[in-house]
Amino acid sequence: MSEAVDIVHSLDARYYTDPEVFRIEQQGLLAKTWQFAGHSSQLEKRGDYFAFEVGGQNLFCVRGRDDEIRAFYNVCQHRAHELVAGSGNARSIVCPYHAWTYELTGQLKAGPNIRAVPGFDKEKVCLSSVLIEDFCGFLFVNLDPGAAPMDEWFPEAREQLSAFVPDIERLKPLEWVEIQENCNWKVSIENYSECYHCQLNHPTFATGVVKPETYDIQPRGYCLRHTTECQNLDQMSYPIDLEANEHAGDYSSWFLWPMFSFQVYPGNVLNTYHWRALDEEHVVVWRGWYSINGVDSEVVRRLAVQDRATTVEEDIHLVESVQRGLKNRGYRPGPLVLDPNHGVRSEHSLKYLQSWIREAIDG
Repeated sequence: MSEAVDIVHSLDARYYTDPEVFRIEQQGLLAKTWQFAGHSSQLEKRGDYFAFEVGGQNLFCVRGRDDEIRAFYNVCQHRAHELVAGSGNARSIVCPYHAWTYELTGQLKAGPNIRAVPGFDKEKVCLSSVLIEDFCGFLFVNLDPGAAPMDEWFPEAREQLSAFVPDIERLKPLEWVEIQENCNWKVSIENYSECYHCQLNHPTFATGVVKPETYDIQPRGYCLRHTTECQNLDQMSYPIDLEANEHAGDYSSWFLWPMFSFQVYPGNVLNTYHWRALDEEHVVVWRGWYSINGVDSEVVRRLAVQDRATTVEEDIHLVESVQRGLKNRGYRPGPLVLDPNHGVRSEHSLKYLQSWIREAIDG
C-alpha cells in the first residue's frame, strides 16, 4: 500500500482578485519588506536627489554633504506639503509651500519668522527618515524601522551576485523598458518564478540563451535563486566569451521577495526586474539593462530588444490570461507539480513563494 502524500494546491483566486487583499498588502507587506528605490548612479553628486513611491507612500533619496545616502518621507514637517518632485540637485531641501528649509541630513535649518515663536526649537524638527541600503549599487528602502538587514533576508545573494557580475559596482543603467501588465503583481511574479512553462512558451530563451534541462530554482531565506547553463555556443542568440571569467557561461537569477529580481544572462550581462503594483489587477514591470559606466553596448541593446520582443511579450499574454481565468467561476485551485528532484519541470519554487504570500496576507 503506497504511503499517503499531501498534495499542495495553488492559492485561492481571492489572493489575486480581491481589493481587500491588495489593501492589506499596501499597509503590511509592502511597508515591511525591502523595496527598490533606484540606482546609486542617480545620486553621484552631493545634493542629488530623486523622489519615488513605495506602498502608497511618497519618499525621496538624497546624497548628503558627507556623501551618505539617506531616504526620507517626502513631506514637510510644517503643514504636510510634498518637498520634492522628480529628480535634481539642491544645496538644501526647501518646501515650496512656506519655504521651510532642511539640511540634506533632514534637520530643519530655517523657516520664515520661526524665531518669533516663543520656545520654538528647530533642533527638534527633522524629516522622518526611512531605512535604506546600498545593495551592490542598487538602493533599497524599508518602511519598517525595525527591519532586519538585507543580508539576513537574502543570505549570500550579495556575494554571489558580485561573483557573477565582477564589475557590478561600476555598472550604470543603460536602458529601461516599462511593461504594463493587466494582472495582479503576484500572478506576474509567480510566472517569473518557475520555468515549467519556458520550453512551451519561450522558444528564443529556451533555445538561444539557456539549457532548460539544467534549470533549477532553490530558496535561500526570502530569495529564490535560479541557475542554469548557457545554450551551446552555436545556438546562442548573441556572442559570449566563455573564457572571460568563471561565470561567463552561466545564467543565474536572484528574486528578492517580494518585488525585485537581479538576472544575469550568460556573458555576465546584468538585467533587473522591478514590479510596481498599481492595484489588484494592474502592475508595471520595469526591465533594467546595465553596462560598465553606462557606456553604450551593442550586445546589451540587442538583448534588450530581443527580450522585449520575445520573452516579455510572450509573458504578457500568459499572465493576462491567468488573471482572466482567476475570475472564471469554473476555476478551482489545482495541485502544484512538486518533483522531489526539482528541475525545470517542477513548481517547488511556487510552494515557497505562495507560503510567503499566505504569511503576508493571513499572518
